[in-house]
Amino acid sequence: MKICTKCVLPETFPGIRFNREGVCNFCLEFRPERLTVKKAEYRERFGHLVKERAGKSAYDAILSYSGGKDSTFTLLTLRHDYRLNVLAFTMDNGFMSKRAVENIREVTSRLGVDHIMFRPRFDVLRAIFSECARRSVYPLSALERASGICTACMSIIRYGTLRVAIEKKIPFVVYGWSPGQAPITSSIMMNNATMLRLMQKKALAPLNDIVGSAIDPYFLSPDYLRDGRELPANVHPLAFLEYDEKAILKAIKKLGWRAPKDTDANSTNCLLNSFANKVHKKQLGFHPYAFELAGLVRQGYLERSTALARLESMEDDALIDSIRSRLGLNEQ
Repeated sequence: MKICTKCVLPETFPGIRFNREGVCNFCLEFRPERLTVKKAEYRERFGHLVKERAGKSAYDAILSYSGGKDSTFTLLTLRHDYRLNVLAFTMDNGFMSKRAVENIREVTSRLGVDHIMFRPRFDVLRAIFSECARRSVYPLSALERASGICTACMSIIRYGTLRVAIEKKIPFVVYGWSPGQAPITSSIMMNNATMLRLMQKKALAPLNDIVGSAIDPYFLSPDYLRDGRELPANVHPLAFLEYDEKAILKAIKKLGWRAPKDTDANSTNCLLNSFANKVHKKQLGFHPYAFELAGLVRQGYLERSTALARLESMEDDALIDSIRSRLGLNEQ
């Protein structure tokens, strides 16, 4: 399979093109000097927003906290660098690594952070995850950066976190996404009711087709999205802050964080990720982490050889069989 000679995007990735040297169009269009300017701009913007909004509610920010390395470092940054009072919010999708749960307990305790563990009905989650494994529930454009299973899971997490933020009048909803997961231009998004209604409609429709009204409690009712209601801003700060995996691991290990030994090479919290990756590759022909890792390579945060090794790492067959069994799926 042809792979970009600069990043790690394969020829099967949607919309990719290569020049004579084998460099993809995503690398050719990348402008590092523009990114540097944007990072400074968004750092300053977030600093102003913190001064303007912090200290006016019981919590300054709610973090969607998976217990993985990036969200753990984000929590540390919010507490130590920005001095924010943070509420950590975790959704247990039924496949959390035990080590990740222990990490969450240890880190939130050491940082003095309140924490909510939310566990939706597993029969609802199982129906959604198994259907995402059987077919492509989402359009291709929604699956370029994550598997269908992860997209469904993140939709529930995103709106569940937002729901708590609105109820408690928390000004910031924060995500621990790496710089490769989302563009810097989306690192600070000011929500409004009209935009959220449209976004939720798109996110909710595929899940509603699978489980009907059972999905409704995990999303926002009309009252949450009424015009004129004050809404929090979405922020993923790792896009505009310094990002160094070795430094991140060193910092969070001081908080008692330890890497799980039962997850795949691209996750530090979720056992389901292995199965989701395998399904995505079979359905669409490319790894769901290819876009993120390519972005990290392109921006100089990750060696190309390291990214390739992560994409080429094989899933654990015993773990895959166990997950397939819990989802009620046959081998095919």
